[in-house]
Amino acid sequence: MEDRAFERTRSGRVRRYITGYIILILILGLLIVLNINTGSVKLSVGEVAAILTGGMKDATAYNIIWDIRLPRLITAMLLGGILSVAGFILQTFFSNPIAGPFVLGISSGAKLIVALTLIYFLGRGINMSSVMMIVSAFIGALMSMGFILIVSARVKRMSILIICGVMVGYICSAITDFVVTFADDSNIVNLHNWSMGSFSGAAWGNVGIIAAVSLLTMVLAFMLSKPMGAYQLGEDYAKSLGVNIKVFRVELILLSSLMAALVTAFAGPISFVGIAVPHLIKSLFKTAKPIVIIPAGFLGGAVFCLFCDMIARTLFAPTELAISTVTSILGAPVVIYLMLTRSMER
Repeated sequence: MEDRAFERTRSGRVRRYITGYIILILILGLLIVLNINTGSVKLSVGEVAAILTGGMKDATAYNIIWDIRLPRLITAMLLGGILSVAGFILQTFFSNPIAGPFVLGISSGAKLIVALTLIYFLGRGINMSSVMMIVSAFIGALMSMGFILIVSARVKRMSILIICGVMVGYICSAITDFVVTFADDSNIVNLHNWSMGSFSGAAWGNVGIIAAVSLLTMVLAFMLSKPMGAYQLGEDYAKSLGVNIKVFRVELILLSSLMAALVTAFAGPISFVGIAVPHLIKSLFKTAKPIVIIPAGFLGGAVFCLFCDMIARTLFAPTELAISTVTSILGAPVVIYLMLTRSMER
């Protein structure tokens, strides 16, 4: 009897996981079609299909699809997915569902160093490479993460840690806005749009780097999924399974910082994705197992960012909203719900 009950429970979980993945993939496919077909220039599904297959030779339509919409779509998918996984890793590390790259100030720290580096290079007429942008963002993310870790060693209450992270984010954003506002070069002034968060300007030259780093970080996340699952059950349990806690924590810090840095380098800081999406995915799949949530979180982040980017592009077209404006409107209620739920549980 017990074996049959166990098999039924296991079978139910597998069906739930499969159903969840199917739902995410179908929504993602629908959003891909909608994002390619919607914009200031209206193109039908047939016209887009003809362009993609080489059957339509209209130069303007061809450039819109291949040079603007497709790279932007792929960038939004990859960066949205990576940002969601980074949020899940940070939530596991701090054992708190409110933790995320934006809330903890990690994205803002990355934004600050990238902005300062860009201003330095552009002021001297030097184009900054994509690799240099990622490195700068990674340094900024590590600086912010280092401060948060110092605070976490002194403060036991997670609420105080979150407040410190928010304050770090505000300070870094204020400094970034200050240096961008008083920049003289027109190219530097245009950094204001990037500092607000946006997928516009995505190009094929950057898509390859984004895809390569995204693949690398996802492989590393999968490699850490088993010790992450043990860590979720407590440090003592993880140690009993042979997990080196100190090394494991460093790996989580570096991996989450690299993910946040990648997003910030190419799209600027994007708020609430790293908090809201992992929670929604865990609610959909009824589990927090890393081996399940990491790929599902990536799909969920891609879906969420594609949807938000479509709204940002089309709601007040031709005026485009900052992506963080839309993600905040949709993601903030989830965070409020999380905080209220945790408060009532106590």
